[in-house]
Amino acid sequence: MPSASLGRRFQNARVAEFQESVIREMTRLSIQHGAVNLAQGFPDFAAPTELKTAAQQAIAGDLNQYAITWGAKPFRDAIAAYYRRFYGLEIDPEREITVCCGSTEGMIASLLALLNAGDEVVIFEPFYENYWPDSQLSGAVCRYVRLHAPEWTFSPEELRAAFNERTRAVIVNTPNNPTGRVFSRSELETLGRLCAEFDCLLITDEIYEHIVFGGERHIPPITLPGLRERSVLVNSLSKTYSVTGWRVGWIIAPPELTASIRKVHDFLTVGAPAPLQQAGVTALNLPDSYYSALAQSYQEKRDVLLGILEDAGFRCYVPKGAYYIMCDISSFGFPDDVAFTRYLVKEIGVGAVPGSSFFADAKDGAHLIRFCFAKKAETLNAAGERLQRLRAGG
Repeated sequence: MPSASLGRRFQNARVAEFQESVIREMTRLSIQHGAVNLAQGFPDFAAPTELKTAAQQAIAGDLNQYAITWGAKPFRDAIAAYYRRFYGLEIDPEREITVCCGSTEGMIASLLALLNAGDEVVIFEPFYENYWPDSQLSGAVCRYVRLHAPEWTFSPEELRAAFNERTRAVIVNTPNNPTGRVFSRSELETLGRLCAEFDCLLITDEIYEHIVFGGERHIPPITLPGLRERSVLVNSLSKTYSVTGWRVGWIIAPPELTASIRKVHDFLTVGAPAPLQQAGVTALNLPDSYYSALAQSYQEKRDVLLGILEDAGFRCYVPKGAYYIMCDISSFGFPDDVAFTRYLVKEIGVGAVPGSSFFADAKDGAHLIRFCFAKKAETLNAAGERLQRLRAGG
């Protein structure tokens, strides 16, 4: 029997509409065409030496077997100490922390554990591309609330209209990928009031927490009054410590929610890499100077890429956090974002992400693309040299 027929017969209906990750596809195309990859959100510079040394020592010291399923105790203790240090939170490492294989697993494990088929999830749009598939796999229905350019703020009226008796969770990514929006205290408090009114959870993706600019400050919703008992916080080592390939993250949730999340996590992945958890202890104990230097370095990279893009004719939305720049491409005369990014990667030699991948309806993002500035200076400069060809007509 032809394999295509087998695929139709045995494919789970929940994945029938899934496509290859557009972000990962653009990395593949960047490699294929020898393009400068400003698409996928990973640094092309070295991780901190202390972390690499700690990982090497852990491997050499034979920490190479399974850790406790929900996380090695030294790492869970370090996570608890980290949240006490930065946010004044008291987290029980025995009952409220689950170590997982990156924030990607943290999100899907949380949704699978806490939602039932037919439950509704509120998602801010544009959104990181995994949230819709995660919701589909969980059997949940997505309700979208638009973040409006240029400031990428939401309308309180539109937000309220997305809630009803079936709403069970809201997913918030702050600082936000792809827009760079850092949600304010008042916005998070508005969310908190709605979560309390409709008795639902607030699930937060906070992996860019230390990458903020211009006096912005990340506020974990879990620190706000009334949200401690209904917040599920997802985070990881990936972005803050430039180790996206390590796949070590964590979930913080109240004990009764953690108990369910741990069961799903156990059967999804068993556990995160043991030696890298040990290295994570070193990461979470880096001095305050590391985090201030991180934000300063990324602000400088942001400003360099903003200059490059604006000089090449892009209309840029200035991000206040994370390490991406969203751009309006309307002036370039292409039919849509997909056509433009394919031209960009094949003919200009620069990889970017089509904006439609961040929207439920592709046409809503057809005038947008996203660039990543988590790159070395020479990488950004190389992209700048190639993008000058846009000015010259390609």
